[in-house]
Amino acid sequence: MQKCICEVFKSTRKEETYLYVNKQEGLARVPSALLEHFGTPVSAMTLLITENKMLARVQGKDLLAKIEQDGYYLQLPPPREVYLLDLYRTPVEGRY
Repeated sequence: MQKCICEVFKSTRKEETYLYVNKQEGLARVPSALLEHFGTPVSAMTLLITENKMLARVQGKDLLAKIEQDGYYLQLPPPREVYLLDLYRTPVEGRY
């Protein structure tokens, strides 16, 4: 596959999680178990993907290969840095 019109869906349950599918096929090839965890898919955008297109977290050729093989590409959020997780922890000692 050299190019594809992809529809990108945003997850209603998982922040920064997106599902890329071939617009012609829609969600037909996406496993029901994945859709259950993903939540109700909300259409975010439609893109023309080519092999040389660079997206934020994946190259076009890798995305196209995954869609051709599995029928979808799942983009998960990047791992959080350990030091950022400290911002959300409740302090247990009164040190400043």
